[in-house]
Amino acid sequence: MKLHDVLAGYMPEPRGLDGLALAVLLKRQAHGRLTVAFVQPPAWSTPGPAKAEESAWRAYLMEQADATLWQARQLAGEEADYVVHTHKGSGRGLVELARKRGADVVVIGSAPGGRKGRIALGSTADQLLHSSSVPVLLAPRGYADKPPTALERLTVAYRRGPGCDAAVKDAAATAGSLGIPLRLVTLVISSGRPAEVEEEMLMRLRDEAASNLRAAAHGRPQVVEVEVLEGRNVAQALGTTSWLPGEMIICASSATGPLRRVFLGDTSIKIVRAATCPVMILTREN
Repeated sequence: MKLHDVLAGYMPEPRGLDGLALAVLLKRQAHGRLTVAFVQPPAWSTPGPAKAEESAWRAYLMEQADATLWQARQLAGEEADYVVHTHKGSGRGLVELARKRGADVVVIGSAPGGRKGRIALGSTADQLLHSSSVPVLLAPRGYADKPPTALERLTVAYRRGPGCDAAVKDAAATAGSLGIPLRLVTLVISSGRPAEVEEEMLMRLRDEAASNLRAAAHGRPQVVEVEVLEGRNVAQALGTTSWLPGEMIICASSATGPLRRVFLGDTSIKIVRAATCPVMILTREN
């Protein structure tokens, strides 16, 4: 999980500000490079008398792009690259641009309409989270209002399997390079069955989760904190622990998705929507 080349998708809206604030923080802490991209729709090609309208539309798009990147430059400074990329879909455009520029991670903000402090998934995120060849990092709504001064801890949402084991390995190396702690959490969701049956099942799940976490943390060069989070649903389980202002959650891609692509599974979708801090979805590597 490299974080040296950060690509931020930007638009002149609150979600653009949130994603850019997170990208700047990541670039600064990782001592990396930042590219800020505005994905705009293509101009149409029309023959005959409508050519004047086409020219006016192209001029408008150029003016909009210049204004958008000027705004981004005021926020992120001169130590970044600013590019305009043309594509019908903003998410697919970022996927294409990340591949062309060799980005290590794509950062965007929450879709509009969601709760403040939470992540809503819109069309841009949906395109990224089902086709990106690099990890995707999502900022909660309002993240730019009071961004942390630094990343303080990485938390891996762990579920035993090759994908999550690889995610722990990557996260451990990244946490070490950033000089921050690593935590592993496993969610235990109660079933709603009759009390005696449920308690017996929960005891087995707790023991299994704790054992898996200890095994995943064993042999790491740094001390790794482990926690089992329990609740009736994902949001309730995540609410049973504390989250630092500079926290970031890491989720592995679904094992059913394509290799070397991001693919969001059902549990990860629930984690993204319930999280109160940024969430990074890794690509599937095995």
